[in-house]
Amino acid sequence: MSKGKLAVQVAHAAVSSYIQASNSSRRWTEGWIREGQPKIVCKVATLDDLLRIYNDALRKKLPVSIIKDAGRTEIPPGTITCVGIGPAPTEAIDSITGKLPLL
Repeated sequence: MSKGKLAVQVAHAAVSSYIQASNSSRRWTEGWIREGQPKIVCKVATLDDLLRIYNDALRKKLPVSIIKDAGRTEIPPGTITCVGIGPAPTEAIDSITGKLPLL
């Protein structure tokens, strides 16, 4: 993926997970906005790693979204590109992503 495409996929994940959070935990979303809307972008080596992170977040009942590309530009339709988690307590997210390298 080009840098621009990657940026768009991350933006989709951030917006989608925020929508998930706003439907379930207003306290988390309001706190996140007050804190300046922090975001961390990490990388994984494989799709299996990404799916494991997604499933871990689901198990912990965190707001989470998985992004599948529409296939209009660089990659085939339905390609899973990224996962967004939160807003949620930092400790909860870090328990899933804390050992991942930053992008």
